[in-house]
Amino acid sequence: MYFLYRYLLIISVAALIFPTRSDAQTRQLVQLKTVVIDAGHGGKDPGTIKGNVQEKNITLSVAKALGNMIQDKYPDVKVVYTRSTDKFVPLDQRAAIANKNKADLFISIHVNATKATSARGTETFVMGLDKSNSNMEVCQLENSVLTLEEGYNSKYSGFDPKNPESYIIFSLLQNSHLEQSLIIAEAVQNELKNGPITHNRGVKQAPFLVLWKCTMPSILVELGFLSNPTDYKALTTKSSQVQFATRIFKAFEAYKKQYDTQIELPAQTDSEGIFRIQVMSSSRELPKGSAEFKGLDCEYVKVGNVYKYTVGRFDSREEASKELAKVKNLFPGAFIGTFK
Repeated sequence: MYFLYRYLLIISVAALIFPTRSDAQTRQLVQLKTVVIDAGHGGKDPGTIKGNVQEKNITLSVAKALGNMIQDKYPDVKVVYTRSTDKFVPLDQRAAIANKNKADLFISIHVNATKATSARGTETFVMGLDKSNSNMEVCQLENSVLTLEEGYNSKYSGFDPKNPESYIIFSLLQNSHLEQSLIIAEAVQNELKNGPITHNRGVKQAPFLVLWKCTMPSILVELGFLSNPTDYKALTTKSSQVQFATRIFKAFEAYKKQYDTQIELPAQTDSEGIFRIQVMSSSRELPKGSAEFKGLDCEYVKVGNVYKYTVGRFDSREEASKELAKVKNLFPGAFIGTFK
């Protein structure tokens, strides 16, 4: 009932801002149409090992359970797996799969481990510069997978996952999807704290190579520590793996409801409309000159709780089209819309 009320409220606000047309094609609803689920490790890369338990099997079990839940509830959503069997997939190919499918969301699933058996709990990462030694340990462990790839030195321009100096490149990174990535990451952690592992390590930023080249909101979920006896019990049972998938699915569901209520600017216009180019949307107001705008002078239109960021004011669609090509170099999903 709450989400229905919120949706109707947004529609009402949108009606006040945007011109009304009888043609159903004049208004478009943004929808989360494609999600890529990445089961960490696989094939010759077992990931974390504890006894006869291998991380790659846990991540695949949870990934497939999550994908099935999404397909059952949302048959119109395309679910793509970076792997659906026990095979090795290079880190850069995982992001490439998401980019090729023009995914709206990328979820990478992993299991943690550390020398200290007292470490436990779930945590979710977004792409960013690491500022914690503990985060760096996790990051170096996951990134070390690239050494199993043939010719990795040339493929990753000499990147050494064990050398802290190699991570300097990430200090120059501007993540245009950070806001949305943080939203889904927080939703995931809010659900995971309900079990089967209840210790919540929170949302963190770290330079994971698997997230580096994703051109959409993306997260990496660490379900728990195989090195911790308590977490180990939860991670290794089928029923708990289904629970993990259920928690992530509920977070996905909440994120999708928010995503799908972001009303786009009308596809058509009337003679009184002013044309603009929409580049992005956010659930939060971003500061003037934010790095998220990539140097563009953006202004927003607020619809409900969503901020629609646009650039330029044009008198005709033809005039806006000339600028659109330049804007698309920075924001491939940019489009022309209009409002009064």
